[in-house]
Amino acid sequence: MTGAPAAPAAPEVLAAPAVRDRAAAAAHAAGVTVRTAHDVSGIAAVADFFSDVWQTPRSTPPYPAEVLHSLVHAGGAVHAAYTDAGELRGAAAAVFGQPAASDVYSFVAAAGTSDRGVGLAVKQGQRVWALERGARTMRWTFDPLVGRNARFNLVKLGATGTEYLVDFYGPMADGVNDGDESDRLTVTWDLARDDRTAEPAVPAGTVLETAPDGDPLVLGADGVLHCRVPGDIVRLRAADPALALRWRHAVRSVFTDAFADGYAATAMSRDGWYTLTEEKQA
Repeated sequence: MTGAPAAPAAPEVLAAPAVRDRAAAAAHAAGVTVRTAHDVSGIAAVADFFSDVWQTPRSTPPYPAEVLHSLVHAGGAVHAAYTDAGELRGAAAAVFGQPAASDVYSFVAAAGTSDRGVGLAVKQGQRVWALERGARTMRWTFDPLVGRNARFNLVKLGATGTEYLVDFYGPMADGVNDGDESDRLTVTWDLARDDRTAEPAVPAGTVLETAPDGDPLVLGADGVLHCRVPGDIVRLRAADPALALRWRHAVRSVFTDAFADGYAATAMSRDGWYTLTEEKQA
């Protein structure tokens, strides 16, 4: 990077028909139909699906069916993605947040690892549902060390990382997160804005910090920071929990300091580098 990056063009505001068309296109590309689940059997199937994704026994799901059913009754929604054969391939659940009239909180979303495009179809289905009920933004959290999820959220959807939460859930005992600290990054998605985000530039700049593997962790140039995460934190956590925890603490230090200084997470490269840019003050 030889100079300050060019300011991105203001994102296009999408009309409701364009959002619905985009959701339909995403579902078609993934080979699924996305619809809300309301009945006992449909919600129970979603609870079982979440158990399989988070590698917990179906008898102790991370999101029990009765909880999912209650949030639907309270005005939230459980979205599920089905193939033509009726196979469940992805799901998500959301409730209205604060302020309740304009913000939706998506507290879980997942797709099968082999089902490319299903996650996008589910999120676009949530987006249509939320906009039709007057929401303007959607927020959710994810593990900031999972680079593929960061790329999906920040680049594919065009959301922005707006809050870093240290050990948000406390100890977790599922088959994916067990043994780690549960830091999470909150992202905010402007539902009426175009979700196409430009590919981030190849990171370059002065090395500011070194990662636990001895290679650069943070690069800085022209007011932009780039922070690297491990290639596969889930695999690393299983193979070397102590090293995974050192990565957790290293990235946590970068993000908490950067967010305190007014930065936000705005992109993620294919090779695991976050872009952190200063938010303009109103």
